[in-house]
Amino acid sequence: MAKDIKKTRQYLTFMLRKEVFGIDVVKVKEVLDYIDITKIPQMPECMRGIINVRGTVVPIVDMRLKFGMEKADTSVDTCIIVMEISYEGDIITIGALADAVKEVIDLRGDEIEPSPRLGSSWNSEFIQGIGKHNDVFIIILDIDRIFSSAEIMTLTCEADTAMKNATGLQLEMQA
Repeated sequence: MAKDIKKTRQYLTFMLRKEVFGIDVVKVKEVLDYIDITKIPQMPECMRGIINVRGTVVPIVDMRLKFGMEKADTSVDTCIIVMEISYEGDIITIGALADAVKEVIDLRGDEIEPSPRLGSSWNSEFIQGIGKHNDVFIIILDIDRIFSSAEIMTLTCEADTAMKNATGLQLEMQA
C-alpha cells in the first residue's frame, strides 16, 4: 500500500525519557493528568493497573516498561493518554502512562521516513516511521500493533473483572 505523500495527519507527541513519540490523534480519546492507579496482582510489570474514567474501567500500561526502559517516578508532567486500539474488529480502550505530552503536530506522508532496521532497541513492527518536526525526530507508533494478543486479552479480562467486581460491590452497598 503506497502512502499518500501529500496527505497531512495530526499526531499527539509525548515523551518517554528523552525520546519523542507520536500517535495518530484519531486514536486518542483524551489526555488525563496522572491519577492513582489501582494495582492488580500478578499482572505483567508493564501493566500498571486500572483507573476509572467516568464509570469505565481503563487498564493502564506504562509505556516506558513496555519499551524496555527503566521505570520512572511520577512528576507534575506525568500523564495518561487514553487511546482506542483496534483488535480483531473490536475497539479497546487503554491508558498509556507517559512522562509528558508535548503537542499535536501536523506531518505529511513525505515527512515520515521508514523505520530504520539497525540499531533500534524497539520492535520496529509497531513503528510506522520516523518524522521530524522543528529539528526533533519523532518515533511514529502504530498503536494497534504495540500489544500482543495475549497482552490485549489480559488487559481486557482484568478490566472486565474489575468492572464486574465494582458493579457487584455497588449492588451489595445498595441492598
